[in-house]
Amino acid sequence: MLAMQHSNSSGITASFPLSNYTVVVQEPEVEAVVAHNATRPPGKPTAAGLTMTLGILFNVVALIILAKAYNRFRRRSKATFLLFASSLVATDLAGHVIPGALVLSRYSASSTSTGDPSSSFRGYIADPDASCLFLGGCMVFFGLCPLFLGCAMAAERCMGVTRPLLHARLVTTARTKMALTLIWLLALCVAVLPFFNLGAYTYQYPGTWCFIRVMEGTKATDLAFVMLFSGLALSSLGLAFVCNTISGITLVRARLKKWSCSQRCSARSHDTEMVVQLVGIMVTSCICWSPLLIFGLTSATRSYTNSLHSDRDTYRGLMVTGVRMATCNQILDPWVYILLRRAILRKIYRITKKQASFKGSTFRSIRWDASPFQNSEKNCVNKI
Repeated sequence: MLAMQHSNSSGITASFPLSNYTVVVQEPEVEAVVAHNATRPPGKPTAAGLTMTLGILFNVVALIILAKAYNRFRRRSKATFLLFASSLVATDLAGHVIPGALVLSRYSASSTSTGDPSSSFRGYIADPDASCLFLGGCMVFFGLCPLFLGCAMAAERCMGVTRPLLHARLVTTARTKMALTLIWLLALCVAVLPFFNLGAYTYQYPGTWCFIRVMEGTKATDLAFVMLFSGLALSSLGLAFVCNTISGITLVRARLKKWSCSQRCSARSHDTEMVVQLVGIMVTSCICWSPLLIFGLTSATRSYTNSLHSDRDTYRGLMVTGVRMATCNQILDPWVYILLRRAILRKIYRITKKQASFKGSTFRSIRWDASPFQNSEKNCVNKI
């Protein structure tokens, strides 16, 4: 998914990728679309292409790191976590490439489009084409998959930290692969619901991306579908938060007990690394996905109750902001694995420790330098 290009002026206007029109909004629905400088060529998708390239690069680097780590820890408890993490990064990569290619193709089509100015944004909303339906399904599928995987990873680590014997008995590589398959199937089942008349996908402002119908002509089935999508996503984030909190508290308590067994300490070190990465995934997902989930649910609710009216343009802008932030999740997720590895964390810890010891030694040297002066002053007082 790529950030959609969008510009604001005194009224909200947009350069559509298929043809250059200015949206004229008359409440409660879009009444007309008038041509706006039809001779001007469409904008080049430089920013979208750069975003896609960076996302692919970061995800590929993270996949290489995780693949090497998986080969090292294949027979250890960390292998399950690494398998989940590799699947998450691979899903992010696919979710960046497939919808991104569709968006770029729309930009590309706009450069050769000679469409009639009378073709309107309202027409696209009423009759989305096959590419729009596919893009909308990808948005839902690749939106739910990372959140489901993050939740499953948090639950697996919570069991591994709090019930290690039960984890060793129940969690195997075969069962992990089965869980991954079920997660992808569940997300796919949700994504194809509009093809069975539960909800609908349609073009979204400014016409470069498709999502659930949340703005114009929202029906009860659309509202139900948005509630299902947002409910599943927010529930996954909430469950991941609970599991990560339990894991973190357990590790802190274990640290405070100062267990001396080196093997146990090594295991706890791996657990700490994995929990830190999970917290990074959770925070990134919450920041990036919550706006789109909340704005989409709010927009659909207000559209269904016919209470958008003058706020329609505002919610269009919020939806664009939400999808841009959701796009950032697929770019930031790989950095969680690149930066929050144990080797990197050790370097950060050593640098911090050196800085602290340097400040401590400086403070002690100042006290040492001051002590002769204090002793000489005491001697002078005694002589007097």
